[in-house]
Amino acid sequence: MTTCLSTTTMLPFLCFLLFSFLWSASAHTHEDFLQCLSLYSEDSNSFSKLVYTPNNSSYLHVLQGSIQNSRFNTTATPKPPVIVTPMNVSHIQATIFCSQKHGMNVRIRSGGHDYEGLSYVSVLPFVIIDLINLRAINVDVENSTAWVQAGATLGELYYSIAEKSGTLAFPAGACPTVGAGGHLSGGGYGGLMRKYGLAADNIIDAQLIDAKGRILDRASMGEDLFWAIRGGGGNTFGVVVAWKLKLVPVPHTVTFFSVLRSLEENATKLIHRWQYVANKLPEDLFITAYITKINSSQEGISTIQAEFPSLFLGGADRLLPLMQENFPELGLVKDDCTEMSWVEFVLYNSGYSSNSSLDVLLNRTPQYITNFKAKSDYVKKPMPEIAFEGIWKRFLKVGIETPRLVLVPYGGKMDQISESSIPFAHRAGNLYKIQYLLLWNEQGKEASMRHIAWIRRLYSYTAPYVSKNPREAYINYRDLDVGMNNIQGNTSYKQASIWGRKYFKNNFDRLIQVKTAVDPDNFFRNEQSIPPLSS
Repeated sequence: MTTCLSTTTMLPFLCFLLFSFLWSASAHTHEDFLQCLSLYSEDSNSFSKLVYTPNNSSYLHVLQGSIQNSRFNTTATPKPPVIVTPMNVSHIQATIFCSQKHGMNVRIRSGGHDYEGLSYVSVLPFVIIDLINLRAINVDVENSTAWVQAGATLGELYYSIAEKSGTLAFPAGACPTVGAGGHLSGGGYGGLMRKYGLAADNIIDAQLIDAKGRILDRASMGEDLFWAIRGGGGNTFGVVVAWKLKLVPVPHTVTFFSVLRSLEENATKLIHRWQYVANKLPEDLFITAYITKINSSQEGISTIQAEFPSLFLGGADRLLPLMQENFPELGLVKDDCTEMSWVEFVLYNSGYSSNSSLDVLLNRTPQYITNFKAKSDYVKKPMPEIAFEGIWKRFLKVGIETPRLVLVPYGGKMDQISESSIPFAHRAGNLYKIQYLLLWNEQGKEASMRHIAWIRRLYSYTAPYVSKNPREAYINYRDLDVGMNNIQGNTSYKQASIWGRKYFKNNFDRLIQVKTAVDPDNFFRNEQSIPPLSS
């Protein structure tokens, strides 16, 4: 269970004991499962090379290769008896059939960036379907579309688009090693969000394998299921193998700027003002606020730094008058601006220099591997300066390594799309989204407990200033603190609603109905999957 390192002092040990017992009890089960795979698959000889158990020398490399959060990569973390890395849909069909026949839970992994490890951790005997080999991308410039398999990364997608066109893009996230499957199905976003909406808003077809092993596209799955997988967590309804995307136009030249201000340089007032401005700017302009703790010029003293990284779909000559009219307090000047192509912005925004080779986007190894815990909120009314000052006080607490706050502006296209168009319901009325992020390198249980307790206290502190009834959260920033299913038994609608309302609001009822229709036996499940009504 992925809360093993984030609840009480005893829970990691108890989880380990429980898993050890279940592993022992299921030894014959997963042996039977492997035998089933060899019998059921049409190409058993080649398929066997795509199946990994702890007896394989490459097992740990395959398991750990895409894990970003070190909290879920310890000796105490429950590990799968089997990892399957399918090359085609028949391998997935065989895995689904044999998992059902032999009582193996299934986790589906496309990139491994899940914040709570839900794609590769379970206390029940389980198999990982790792889609790393299913990452073909076909870009159709003439029709401004692309088919992308779920195991491809965003970096691979951006690379493929840039190879074919300098004026087409896709509105997804900044991190190039994130897997397309989870990002798309959870409503991923990026710098084009205010212009074109979410990644999930720009999906026009999909290929899914359901609990019966059927291969479905949009026409055969029906509009209810197609609606659900675009932002409802696609792998709670089946295995999404590929997505058809609508690509969007971007100009030859975009402009990037990033202004840095410390507390001593009026950062608090700038952040406070940003709340009134960022969601009302023209939709071609996207300005985030990124806050972290840094060392000040005085030795041994820490301070707070606010960064305003931004994307403008146009040249600097158009941008500067817009900024002077709407956000003069930031003091933007031409020397702060860098003009580049959209794909150069992707590189720059990913931490590379804008003149780096595009080949770096093909690197699947996570750029940063550390311990972290994240939470999220939505803000509907500007927070007062005193609220931010209370956050800074907590950021500067001794013994906490790297706290970060990311404020993501809404408005623009996000205000124009209905809350019910896809399951992602956080639309008009939101000024911005908060991501609370805490990273630490210190090892050990005590360090994890201390840091997780800190971010929970920060989350409690901000409660008066954010959305209420429900206190909303963003599904792609998974947070098991907001509620969990009981995957070892039946999960009630009431139990799942605790977290479901936070992620989906009123759309949760429709998601339940879809789940009941397509997976009544709840084969695809994890600690925050949609349950059927029968559970």
